[in-house]
Amino acid sequence: MDSATETTIRVLVVDDHLIVREGLSLILETAEGIELAGEAADGAAALQLCRELQPDVVLMDLRMPGMDGLTAIRRLAAAQPEIAVIILTTYDEDDLMMQGLQAGARGYLLKDTSRAALLDAIRAAARGQTLLSPAIMQRVLAHTAAPAPAGPLAR
Repeated sequence: MDSATETTIRVLVVDDHLIVREGLSLILETAEGIELAGEAADGAAALQLCRELQPDVVLMDLRMPGMDGLTAIRRLAAAQPEIAVIILTTYDEDDLMMQGLQAGARGYLLKDTSRAALLDAIRAAARGQTLLSPAIMQRVLAHTAAPAPAGPLAR
């Protein structure tokens, strides 16, 4: 079991709703190779805890009172780029998704995601990978696709 202890992924949960933090904490505490590093209720507290606790992965809500998740992601990416951030939100909006990914998040999950998908995303982020569901990936690709050229090429 020593090798499992050495590779434990430490996760910070950031959400303004206590019940969400508690639910995520229970999921993380029962997952092999993952441990709860701490909890924060807003972006400012998250940044402070990241400095103190040095988690591997942060599960970040976007809309919170005080400092919102997008601001916290941008600041965290500038100050501690080695910490992976996964957005976990109820907001299924393309603009927020794109802003979060452009700010440096390594994943975008909706709060109705499965336990397995959440844990897969955490493990991928800890390895430095970005893991997006096929539906989210299609939306990202559609959002970034360049429009077809117009004018001289059209016949």
